[in-house]
Amino acid sequence: MNNKFIRIYEDIAARIRTGEIEAGTLLPSELDLSESYQTSRETIRKALKMLSEEGYIQKIQGKGSIVLDIRKIDFPISGLVSFKELAKKMGHRAKTYVKVFEEKKVDQALFKKINFGLNEKVWEIRRVRQVDGEHVILDKDHISQRLIPGLTKEICNDSIFEYIEEELGLTISFAKKEILVEEPTAEDRELLDLEGFHNVVVVRSQVYLEDASQFQFTEARHRPDKFRFVDFARRR
Repeated sequence: MNNKFIRIYEDIAARIRTGEIEAGTLLPSELDLSESYQTSRETIRKALKMLSEEGYIQKIQGKGSIVLDIRKIDFPISGLVSFKELAKKMGHRAKTYVKVFEEKKVDQALFKKINFGLNEKVWEIRRVRQVDGEHVILDKDHISQRLIPGLTKEICNDSIFEYIEEELGLTISFAKKEILVEEPTAEDRELLDLEGFHNVVVVRSQVYLEDASQFQFTEARHRPDKFRFVDFARRR
């Protein structure tokens, strides 16, 4: 079996990750790459296809393959986007690991943080998001069991938003967000790859359904080098 295209993919991907091949630049043509790697253009096409599927490049008709900025992931501040939707742009570079999936009641300590009723039953979920082999996000969720029944660990590993919208037929409407910079907790250091980092970016979100019922409180704790938060602003 000819795996040369995989070795070419791995070589180019590694050079993009290290910044040797800069974001925004065009890769050499298929002909130039085939001469450089001393292989056929068909092998180069397979390597480029894999690079595109994994989110390293974008093939543009008539121009070639442009290198994408993989060092940071754009998170819309005003939008409501699931990690699965963001991960589609990264191919298999992004993975989710469910560390905690438990049922619990809202106690006094939790009651002070979220707008759920005291003693209300919630799902407590901890998910670690891996990008390019590094654990860079810790998502801590509390979700109302009354409003969102039937959650499973498998659903949490895939997409909670997708389950709510496609399986339960509910409409996710809006969220209130707060963005802070904090020192890492012991849990952050245990679950995330934070060597050399002294802060995490924390996004706390209260998420509501169409009838203005809050169904979710999320605390997403980000390693700061991987993410940028973007929005479009207009002066009124």
